[in-house]
Amino acid sequence: MWGFAISKGLPDRLSAPVWKEDVMNVPRPWSLSPTGPPWIVAARIFAVLAALMLCSPPGLRAQESKDQVLVDKQTLQTLLDRVDQLEARVKQLEVEKQHANVIALASPSTTSSAATHSAPTVTTPSATQAGAPASSFTNSSSPVPTPTSTASQEPESQQPENVMAERMDMSKTLLRIRGFGDVNFAGDTYHGDTTTFALGQLDLFVSSDISDKFKFLSEIVFEGGTTSIYGQPRPGENNLGVDLERYIIQYSHNDYLNISAGRMHTAIGYYNTAYHHSTWLQTTTGRPLLYRFEDEGGPLPIHIVGVSASGDIPSGSLRLHYVAEVGNGRESRTPYISEPVQNIVDENNHKAVNFAVYARPEAIRGMQTGFSVYRDVLEPVNSPRVGQTILAAHAVLVRSNYEWLNEALLIRESLMGQNKTFNTPGFYTQFSKQFGAWRPYFRYQYVNVAKNNPVFPDIGLQHGPSVGVRYDASEFVALKLQYDYTYQRQQAAINALALQICFTF
Repeated sequence: MWGFAISKGLPDRLSAPVWKEDVMNVPRPWSLSPTGPPWIVAARIFAVLAALMLCSPPGLRAQESKDQVLVDKQTLQTLLDRVDQLEARVKQLEVEKQHANVIALASPSTTSSAATHSAPTVTTPSATQAGAPASSFTNSSSPVPTPTSTASQEPESQQPENVMAERMDMSKTLLRIRGFGDVNFAGDTYHGDTTTFALGQLDLFVSSDISDKFKFLSEIVFEGGTTSIYGQPRPGENNLGVDLERYIIQYSHNDYLNISAGRMHTAIGYYNTAYHHSTWLQTTTGRPLLYRFEDEGGPLPIHIVGVSASGDIPSGSLRLHYVAEVGNGRESRTPYISEPVQNIVDENNHKAVNFAVYARPEAIRGMQTGFSVYRDVLEPVNSPRVGQTILAAHAVLVRSNYEWLNEALLIRESLMGQNKTFNTPGFYTQFSKQFGAWRPYFRYQYVNVAKNNPVFPDIGLQHGPSVGVRYDASEFVALKLQYDYTYQRQQAAINALALQICFTF
């Protein structure tokens, strides 16, 4: 009776069968019939409810928990990535602030003293573009003002203070350093010389593109010899000195005009501008007699401190170029005691000038021909002033597997106020051919300075051949073996043998 009452009290749609597979998608384990003992009906209802609690809700909760774990992992990874980005940005801003502080201290500023000594304002990347007007720089802590903003009406003191520091983008002025070095073992038959190992020059070639128009380069050379260190003379042969061989700031207007200022190599002939202080760049173990450096007793002004202009000359396939230089001449009073390059003070008001023209015709690949004219006034000790003129001409053919260099010079020194002139001729020819990693070479050189020359009487007559071979042990290391025979006026000839290892890094 009790079971029948329950059946009567249920709606028609819930009377047997109550659980439909198409409604709950749960298989029906048995039928809820209104007949049977009450405890059986109650047991069946309890079993169905238990099945629903044990099957459907836990499955749903498990799926929800799984989705929640997946969402939590994705959210956590996103947050971690964002933290990494923010840390990197903070480090970048700290570096930019430090660079701005350095520039503010090192650069002259046209702003007021209060602005100069204040901390530079950190700017957004979009506000640090080179050449942007000062009004375009904004503080990263505040949004960029819109056209309707009143930021333009704020007091001037609230604008960025160190504009010069902010406009300098340090990432565009990266310093590049290339190194060259050599170690030698040599001996000769000159009286008093010894066979010895010797450190060559350690040359640091430093350059930087300051902007699209301005560039900087220098050569800092560490070498042995009787040089001075930081202005303090240190006599002796085993001292190590530091020389700033080249120091140039260059402005490039276009292909036809480039202006340089500082200490540079004179454009006399070819060798002096093609091969600088690195022996690794040269085929031979050393420079020709004519192009020895001033502190080694060479007769030419290898360096000049001043200003030069260079560029192309419109000439079609002939490809003409020019170089015009003006600066301090070579020191002439005590060439072996004082610094021969007049870096700070010129010994007179007359400035040295040099003009060179050369051609690189397209018809002959690797060929260059040209000439130069140099003029200066020297003041040797115990001698009248000397007017010096240097005429140089060259014709070279340089390709990857061979080279042929030819240069001739005439140095004319006239005693001012007297009808007396001294001519010093000189030349050299050099040829080499590449055979795999081996490059044998030959050079013959000649220079003849008169005995009573008022400037360099000690050079005298020197000429003779040099033969050798260069072996490229790797892309950046080379070995050279060279024999020199040098004939001298009224002295015994000199036989010399040198072994050199040179490298770049």
